[in-house]
Amino acid sequence: MKDRKAVTLQFWNRVNANARRRGLFRDGDAVLLAVSGGPDSVVMLDYFAGQARAHRLKLHVCHINHKLRGRLADADAAFVKKLAAGYGLPASILSADVRALAKKHGHSVEHAARNARYRLLSASALKKKCSLVATAHHADDHAETILLNLLRGTEPKGLLGIPEKRELCRRGKTRVDLVRPLLAVSRREIEEYLKVNALPSRKDHTNDDEYYTRNWIRRTLLPLMLKKQPRLREHLAELSAKLSPLIK
Repeated sequence: MKDRKAVTLQFWNRVNANARRRGLFRDGDAVLLAVSGGPDSVVMLDYFAGQARAHRLKLHVCHINHKLRGRLADADAAFVKKLAAGYGLPASILSADVRALAKKHGHSVEHAARNARYRLLSASALKKKCSLVATAHHADDHAETILLNLLRGTEPKGLLGIPEKRELCRRGKTRVDLVRPLLAVSRREIEEYLKVNALPSRKDHTNDDEYYTRNWIRRTLLPLMLKKQPRLREHLAELSAKLSPLIK
């Protein structure tokens, strides 16, 4: 097994360097961490906990229960609450009946879940006086999003993928931004960090169902493309960066 300290510092240095370059957060910021309990968000929580003292960050954990997986979803919520307590951090456990919302508004379950998630995160950030909400999207998510948009047919804006920082909500003069600091690292690097630090996490088996196009891209299409071009993630990220100033 690789040296834990070396892997951890390398990971932190990569994320920190990108965060400085992109202006993702500043010393003294209050950050609401969106933690599902899966590997990505657990690693994000551990990363921010490791930066909190040096950067005087005020952290608050938020978990959204979408009410889609019954007792498993309740167990995820309990796991996140316990995990946050282990870091000495406060946690908010919020919920939304996503199936009922999808039916009410005529949306897909995925669309309804996304809308509910960001609505609740916005409300929680404003209530907790957090200027930032951080989610654990990573480089593979960025590549998957661009490929998904291409498959569905997209306007040029769809080629920008997942923005590293954007305005999430505003109330009067108070603005909350959404940041994705882990876009600087890949799923493989996240999994390695999780393993060497022996961090616990939850698995959502619905992510394995290739009925959903994004899961098929994640599990089948992207691995095939990476075999042919291992730098595909970087190429797509570079394309997005070059297009960003040209597309509004």
